[in-house]
Amino acid sequence: MTVTTVPTTPFPDQKPGTSGLRKKVPVFQEPRYVENFIQAIFDTLPERQGATLVIGGDGRFLNREVVQTTLRIAAANGFGRALVGQGGLLSTPAASCVIRKHGAIGGIVLSASHNPGGPDGDFGIKFNTANGGPAPESVTAAIHARTRVIDAYRIVEAPDLDLDRIGTTQLGPLAVTVIDPVADYAALMRELVDFDAIRRLFASGFRMRFDAMSAVTGPYATAILEGALGAAQGTVVNAVPKPDFGGHHPDPNPVHAHDLMAEMLGPDAPDFGAASDGDGDRNMIVAPGLFVTPSDSLAILTAQARAAPGYAGGLAGVARSMPTSRAVDRVAARLGIRAYETPTGWKFFGNLLDAGLITLCGEESAGTGSNHVREKDGLWAVLLWLNILAATGEPARALVRAHWADYGRDYYARHDYEEVETAAAGAVMEGLRARLPELPGRRVAGLTVAAADEFRYVDPVDGSVTEQQGLRILFAEDARAVFRLSGTGTAGATLRVYLERYAAQETDAPIEAMLAPVVEAARALSDIARLTGRAEPSVVT
Repeated sequence: MTVTTVPTTPFPDQKPGTSGLRKKVPVFQEPRYVENFIQAIFDTLPERQGATLVIGGDGRFLNREVVQTTLRIAAANGFGRALVGQGGLLSTPAASCVIRKHGAIGGIVLSASHNPGGPDGDFGIKFNTANGGPAPESVTAAIHARTRVIDAYRIVEAPDLDLDRIGTTQLGPLAVTVIDPVADYAALMRELVDFDAIRRLFASGFRMRFDAMSAVTGPYATAILEGALGAAQGTVVNAVPKPDFGGHHPDPNPVHAHDLMAEMLGPDAPDFGAASDGDGDRNMIVAPGLFVTPSDSLAILTAQARAAPGYAGGLAGVARSMPTSRAVDRVAARLGIRAYETPTGWKFFGNLLDAGLITLCGEESAGTGSNHVREKDGLWAVLLWLNILAATGEPARALVRAHWADYGRDYYARHDYEEVETAAAGAVMEGLRARLPELPGRRVAGLTVAAADEFRYVDPVDGSVTEQQGLRILFAEDARAVFRLSGTGTAGATLRVYLERYAAQETDAPIEAMLAPVVEAARALSDIARLTGRAEPSVVT
């Protein structure tokens, strides 16, 4: 089989973000676009000769084609073995699991996470390193540098492989093994959570609804929840992955998972509700009549983790992204463990996990995880919740309210202004940044600014410094507002405003009423409506 060297020229827009390279599908369909980026990744891996590479994605439109292209380029670049999920599928946490279990040099993960799919939707390519986690900035910077000067890519000309048949096929020097995408992940889950206890919970008549949103977690949830754990058939809905996610926006929040929310808020709600996103790394938890914020979910899992066999020995520490509510900090303080505050982006948890400083971690954007992999893991979070419910015997709603009674409640919301004109979003951030020094002491909307700064992170493991990670306004009334630009979209800019207010005792007031002064103060201080032309956010979660 002949290796062909194909001359090429660089594309100017191949700078990876926090979760790889994300663009609209038509961009990736441009001739040489995928080939250039994959070759650039491989060029940064001098030790690739004979190495194992993991390949898979969330099944969105273009997934199979890019898997085939990646295999042909891998064969031409000296890799010895490729492990590919059957059908080209691997959830992001499962890809991390497979990389770690099989000693791979890393993995090509094809996903745009919670972004829409389809011919006009989004696509993404991410490189995960040998620890199973997203490439750190030093690696993505090297990849970007290579994309700017690349002049050729190497590829093996060969017919497409059969991705649906489990087994090994030679592609020139590359042994391509199509694997069951669920098997390794399910085996890992059995080590972490008490399958027998959860099986007894379902056998007792416990009802659950899991919305896979026509995305990659469907096969995993069906095999584990309905297969291994005995949940009733039909517990998992939208279980078949589709290239366009069945028209869903596969972001597990109350807006996009509206059918699940309607069921859980209805008169005959199941005992527990959950959803996951496009690539399976995010989760949404819903008790009957009560949406559980990701921040509260992380805090509750931290408080109750010892109920699961994988965490029975206690936790080394916990970490949260800076915009995530401070609820988990209060749990950590009582447990006597360290709580770390990191920038947004799962890769920042990687150093802490690898150093053994933390066991659990999470983000407000519905990502929760532990040291079992180096990605957030939606289904794992759901299984840990089920283990806790089985161990405590408490209904989900009662468990949440008991936590608030014990620790107090962080009322929390996120306002997303999506696809804002980039210059306008920048003007909001720059204007507020310039005013930070003058804000302390200012009274607005009945609140007093106690402090205002820009978050700067010094990694406690390697000492690396990450600047400009969000603007923070802290109020004397134990409330705060955080502003940051998101790097996960593909059009315009997404401006995110995080709003939080703590109450030592839960009140009967709705979240909107509790946060109203914080919302008013944040809008007044940022001048967001005038600068963006948006009177209201696109999405509130």
